[in-house]
Amino acid sequence: MKTTTVVGAVLGAIIRVLAVVAVVYLIYEGSVICYDYGFRIFTEPAMTTEERARTVRVTITSDMSAFDIGELFEDKGLVRDAKLFALQYYLSEYLKDVEPGVFELNTSMTAEDMMAAMVKIDPEAEED
Repeated sequence: MKTTTVVGAVLGAIIRVLAVVAVVYLIYEGSVICYDYGFRIFTEPAMTTEERARTVRVTITSDMSAFDIGELFEDKGLVRDAKLFALQYYLSEYLKDVEPGVFELNTSMTAEDMMAAMVKIDPEAEED
C-alpha cells in the first residue's frame, strides 16, 4: 500500500470521528438548553422577594404582542427574559383573558401572578 493511501484513510477516519463527536456535542448542548428553558417556563421565580419589591406601572396596548409585553416587563425589571415570558403567556390559562390597560405590577410577582393581575374582571360574569 502506498503511504498516501494510508494517510488519506486515517485522516478520513479522524474527520468522520470528529464530525460525529461535534454532532453529539451539539445535540447534547441543545438538549441542555431546551431542558433548562422548558423547566424555567413553569418554575421561574419572581425577580425579588416581597421585602425588596417595588411597584411598577405598565401600560399594555391592544397592538402589543406577548413578546412586546415581555420586552416591556424586562425593561422595567419585572422579568428576567422577554422570550421566556412570551412562552409562559402562550402556555398559560390567561392567553385569551389579558386585556389592554394600565396595571400596577410588583417585582415580587411571578409571571403567572402578573398575567392574573392583567385580566379584566367582567362584572356581569360574577353575577351568574
